[in-house]
Amino acid sequence: MGRIVYYVHQSLDGFIEGPNGEFDWPAMGPELSAYSFGLNDRTSAFLYGRRVWEMMSYYWPRAESISDHPHDLAFAPVWRRTPKVVVSRTLTGAEHGARVIGRGDLAEEITALKREAGGDLLLTGGADLAGALTGLGLIDEYHLVVHPVVLGGGKPVFTAKDRFDLGLVATRSFDSRAVLLRYDRVAD
Repeated sequence: MGRIVYYVHQSLDGFIEGPNGEFDWPAMGPELSAYSFGLNDRTSAFLYGRRVWEMMSYYWPRAESISDHPHDLAFAPVWRRTPKVVVSRTLTGAEHGARVIGRGDLAEEITALKREAGGDLLLTGGADLAGALTGLGLIDEYHLVVHPVVLGGGKPVFTAKDRFDLGLVATRSFDSRAVLLRYDRVAD
């Protein structure tokens, strides 16, 4: 059975985007980029909520014409060839070969998806979907990359309404800037 890995960049004050939705602050240096590609290597599909999907499906098909950053240039073909699943109650379909789920029972759909997976499902960004899946006990690993920026407000990394416990598995610094906090869900 596949595992759901929540991989997210956050500010030092706990936000995944700034007060105006800005996401121009994470710095993808060589070490952090290599770590990200290591996660991709064990991933059978990318998992997105609707809002993150809209951002990803705009950017990654055209990344080479928008960016010259080495990480972006290396990741764009990975994104294009990796299966994608979008969780949405409003979308009926999605481009780029993505599968849309979320109109039925979320716990049942995600559990079935984990059973089908040949590897991990990588959930990137998307605090609302991560909060819903955390509330259902369906996220197995949390990879939080804390960047040295204070945004002063915005969208918090966690939107779960109930308390939950995590077990620290690893910490690591990247490029003398960002710090990884890696947790596993503690079984009930």
